[in-house]
Amino acid sequence: MLIGILQTGHAPESLVAQSGTYPDMFRKLLADQGFTFRDYAVVDMQFPADVHDCDGWLLTGSRHGAYEDHPFIRPLEEFIRKAYAEHVPMVGICFGHQIIAQALGGTVEKFAGGWSVGPQDYDFGGQKVRLNAWHQDQVTKAPPGAQVAATSPFCTNAALVYDDRAFTVQAHPEFSSSFLQGLMEKRGPGIVPEALLQDARTRLDEPLDDKTIAARIAAFFKAPRSQNR
Repeated sequence: MLIGILQTGHAPESLVAQSGTYPDMFRKLLADQGFTFRDYAVVDMQFPADVHDCDGWLLTGSRHGAYEDHPFIRPLEEFIRKAYAEHVPMVGICFGHQIIAQALGGTVEKFAGGWSVGPQDYDFGGQKVRLNAWHQDQVTKAPPGAQVAATSPFCTNAALVYDDRAFTVQAHPEFSSSFLQGLMEKRGPGIVPEALLQDARTRLDEPLDDKTIAARIAAFFKAPRSQNR
């Protein structure tokens, strides 16, 4: 199964040598799931020609806000709506989670409660899943047709599922603890409150359930679904 990775942002240059690009991180996360991958840097306006060019689409995280005015935002929203209409499966992570919701009629905002940084516990239908988080923006209103798949005290719409067409997660199963530490050092100061950064540093060694979400992503992509072309 060919998965197209729609890269919506760039990792800090100084961290790429150690941790790889965002597409690299997803290749590593899903390495044992039997997929092949093709990358499209949509953040740099490199879009697929058609929603059927790959069997499924994975939308990465980004430092940009889904509600901001960047050249790639509107074309990406149009691509999402087209893929959704034609039942080409999509998985969105962090910004990907947000832009899919926004494209389909939901609301994304800078959360009044501030930032979520470091390992966080999410309730996936009674299953506790611990994942790294790095966000202030949230889906504050889910779009029509979306069902809440996970929640937390800080993030009501922590994961959403749109029947067989999209599965999206606010947290970052692809972020290793070492990459998150680097992100806190490179992008955190002056943006994220120091007290939050310090608290996250004390919890970076906590075990994560990234493989649990990797398996769920793989199962979603591989599930039988309608094909409307």
